[in-house]
Amino acid sequence: METKTPSESRTTQTDLVLPNETNPLNNMFGGELLARMDRVASITARRHSRRIVVTASVNHVAFNKAIPLGSVVTVEASISRAFKTSMEVVIDVWVEDRESGLKSKANDAIYTFVAVDDTGVPVPIPQIKPETTQEIARYDAALRRKQLSLVLAGKMKASDATELKAIFE
Repeated sequence: METKTPSESRTTQTDLVLPNETNPLNNMFGGELLARMDRVASITARRHSRRIVVTASVNHVAFNKAIPLGSVVTVEASISRAFKTSMEVVIDVWVEDRESGLKSKANDAIYTFVAVDDTGVPVPIPQIKPETTQEIARYDAALRRKQLSLVLAGKMKASDATELKAIFE
């Protein structure tokens, strides 16, 4: 199976925040943003695997900045690392200032998807070859996150989590 780069499946969606997507403070509902992130991340995962994908977990979400009504919001997603049948997708959310046009990072998240066949059985996926400094850092961090998740779930012994141990040595 051929190796792919994160740029081959990167997905970007830009849209407005409309009145029915806001809370009483006129900021975007967190659930609305989660749905947008999930859709963009699933497109990214599908582009990478060329398979049906399902959201396996939402590993991290940070709502760092409120997104006001009328804002232009851009959701960007890319694969940080591919494992046997799963892949980690990193999502960055940008908000564009209405007057200056400058973009600032509002939120970020990390989702995990699993590629499946038509019956829902997990299938192997291509590996990732990171190219940029940021892609390499995200690639390395993804393995540490996976090991931590496995240790916490009792599916891996802490002594076997070599990437995690290296942080503390």
